[in-house]
Amino acid sequence: MNDQEVVKYLSSKIPTPYTSEDANWWISTGSKMGIVKAIDFNGSLVGCIGAEKGKFEYQRSAEIGYWIAKDHWSNGIATQAVNEIISLVFNTTDTVRLFASIFSQNTVSMRVLGKCGFELEVVHNKAIYKDDIFYNNHVFSLLKT
Repeated sequence: MNDQEVVKYLSSKIPTPYTSEDANWWISTGSKMGIVKAIDFNGSLVGCIGAEKGKFEYQRSAEIGYWIAKDHWSNGIATQAVNEIISLVFNTTDTVRLFASIFSQNTVSMRVLGKCGFELEVVHNKAIYKDDIFYNNHVFSLLKT
């Protein structure tokens, strides 16, 4: 989580630098919010994926997010993880809509979502501001059929 390329398009709520205390909080508390799964490749942790249900009138929607360690990019791991979280969420919860908010320059993640059946729903111009840069927010969604 201290690789700037990995966290570049992740939420700024992830601390930088990412300390062992941050990791301990994630293990004990943060990973218990919603559905959170480690992404394993050949017995090693290479990322994380999760789905967090909305509240109140958004209770039947869930936002997904994920990251993959840079050494494991372009191996289909993210696509497999997204497909697995789709199946898990739609088969074990009452969620009918999954969505992901993607920074405009994160075209790789957009391709992953497209491979998994997500469609671009809307683009919110200059909706993301991180590290003194504005990004458009591309919202992708997938409905349970």
